[in-house]
Amino acid sequence: MFKKFLPFLFVGFLTGCNDETAPETPSQNNRPSAVGTIGFNVVNVYPHDTSHFTEGLLLHDNFLFESTGLEGRSHVMKIELSTGKTLRKASLPGNLFGEGISIIGDRIYQLTWQDHVVKVYDVNMFKEVAEYNWPYQGWGMTTNGTDLFISTGSNNIYQVDPSGFKIKKIISVSDQYGPLSNINELELVNNYIYANIWQTPYIVKIDMESGTVVGRLDLSDIWKKANIAEPLEKDVANGIAYDAVKGSFYITGKHWPTLFEIKLQ
Repeated sequence: MFKKFLPFLFVGFLTGCNDETAPETPSQNNRPSAVGTIGFNVVNVYPHDTSHFTEGLLLHDNFLFESTGLEGRSHVMKIELSTGKTLRKASLPGNLFGEGISIIGDRIYQLTWQDHVVKVYDVNMFKEVAEYNWPYQGWGMTTNGTDLFISTGSNNIYQVDPSGFKIKKIISVSDQYGPLSNINELELVNNYIYANIWQTPYIVKIDMESGTVVGRLDLSDIWKKANIAEPLEKDVANGIAYDAVKGSFYITGKHWPTLFEIKLQ
């Protein structure tokens, strides 16, 4: 499967898993209730570099940190929010495809897609300080400040010890239709994981204890404001960052010209 160019899939029918431990489909009686739509307001719009094939996004010390994909174009960058200007950058070797990122302490962790490599950089100097092996595909990543949470394109999110990448827990995600796969970029906020569902206009809100989807944001209007054409191929929504001080989310996508600040209703 070439992750970046499959046809558009509706989130309600995204079942199954592309790695090892998809749970059985729940019985009708045990399935979660229908997922409600979470409303939001766009409160600001910022520039976003259209050369960025966005794979990971986060806010740290009032700066955006972004990871990009594609071989030969994969980087980790520190970005000025108001201007979209890149202030620092570390580049992956040309044969590696960058994916999600997270920051714990003074370290930036960056996944790669199919290479089973995790790169670690010093957050201040952007120098590589370590490398780890990851046995599955790498898609999205977030943190609770202690552990990392990694998506692999399946319905599983892995809670991982960052000191050696040992898996501590597997969160199996389901909505009212059953296991929900194609979970991509992640952001953890107040014990809920917000996740882009690849090739859809949706961000889902996941209870991190049960794995149940408890809400969904529909980004269709944002895509239109970003002038992203449909049917969607590669320029999909991907990138969720959270500002705990302002209570805002920052949303963008691959090659999008804009980054949107939104507040949930």
